[in-house]
Amino acid sequence: MIDQLLELDRELFLYLNNLGTETWDPFWLIITDKWTAIPLYAVLLFLIFKKFGIKGTLVTMVLVALMITCTDQLANLFKHGFERPRPCGQEGVKEYARFIAVRCGRFGYFSAHAASSTALAVFVGLIMKKFYSKLIYFLLFWAILVTYSRIYVGVHYPLDILTGMFLGTLLGLLFVVLHKIFFKKFKITF
Repeated sequence: MIDQLLELDRELFLYLNNLGTETWDPFWLIITDKWTAIPLYAVLLFLIFKKFGIKGTLVTMVLVALMITCTDQLANLFKHGFERPRPCGQEGVKEYARFIAVRCGRFGYFSAHAASSTALAVFVGLIMKKFYSKLIYFLLFWAILVTYSRIYVGVHYPLDILTGMFLGTLLGLLFVVLHKIFFKKFKITF
């Protein structure tokens, strides 16, 4: 059963990865680069400050930092626990894949990019829903682009991405609850 799932995952990866073309490579390399999102983060920080003030913004920033740390460390724990090679480093896959990423790490299960971007989208989208009801849709679209980029550039299988998105969603929801608790504890109103 597991072998069949992993084989299906490899086949789906190769199909999706090979949809790429040199024309689109620069776009997906920009999307997958973690520094590309800095302007988005700056806008989100401004919106959070505008609605929550300095105290609420500080609490929110600390929670975001903790949430991203959790997604990254959980991904590292899984990667070193499962030791599933990335497609760009796996014999029998890398020969048929398009690898355009800057580097290929050792292990890939699960994608920290997918977990972090999804957690941030869920967290910020939900805490800001009262003020910007459609923001969550934009952030989820952005997270999906980031996660797909990891397949496109050749560093993650679809199962790596789906697991990362699932765990990112759970962590995002958990931190929404923590956000409410801390706002109540520190008497932050908006």
